[in-house]
Amino acid sequence: MTTSKYSVTIKQMPETERPREKMLLEGPQTLSNAELIGIILSSGTHNQTAIDIGKMILCQNKEGLAYLRNCTMQELMNIKGIGPAKAAQIVAAAELGKRMSINARNIRYQIKCPEDISRLVMEDLRYLNKEMFKIILLNTKNEVISIENISVGSLNASIVHPREVFLPAIRKSSSSIILLHNHPSGDPTPSREDKNITQRLVESGNLLGISVLDHVIIGDNIYISLRESDENLFLQ
Repeated sequence: MTTSKYSVTIKQMPETERPREKMLLEGPQTLSNAELIGIILSSGTHNQTAIDIGKMILCQNKEGLAYLRNCTMQELMNIKGIGPAKAAQIVAAAELGKRMSINARNIRYQIKCPEDISRLVMEDLRYLNKEMFKIILLNTKNEVISIENISVGSLNASIVHPREVFLPAIRKSSSSIILLHNHPSGDPTPSREDKNITQRLVESGNLLGISVLDHVIIGDNIYISLRESDENLFLQ
């Protein structure tokens, strides 16, 4: 005797357990990550609810929800039950979340110490698979004007050129900048090239009248401030 697998659909759940109804009654903070993803997906398949698919997405690797920060549509479409439309919905929602987070943190955010820098960018950089070099533009009160992308790839003098670094600062009348990049290995220990680039940019900034206050290297939930570890790089 064989038995068929029985799958409960969201519509068959009690109303108080359906994600949308729960959100209306109790607010989004009461929903699990899988339920929130299920709402974004809107529907499941004939034998999987949208919540089931949400759970599958969260189990793709050990990062859990953080997997969504940098996953691609192609990666999502490899998961059973996700086609181009659902993949686009998830990627779009993740991108909106990142943009909202950056905008909220940039509103009159004042940098007083390297820890402030880490709080500002750690979650955006710690999971990246490639090195990304950015600069934080500051006004005279050390408040963030913007965060600018400069280059992607292993740092060297050819891709981190003073012209590319200081052009955004000049355009936005920044009085000082902070250099910033990540180490995909998770270890933020600075390389010789990191130090050479820092020294070169500090010298260039002094000529332009735009101070380089620090160079912070982001690892996996850990960072290193070059000003704290090697202040001589900034004494020109």
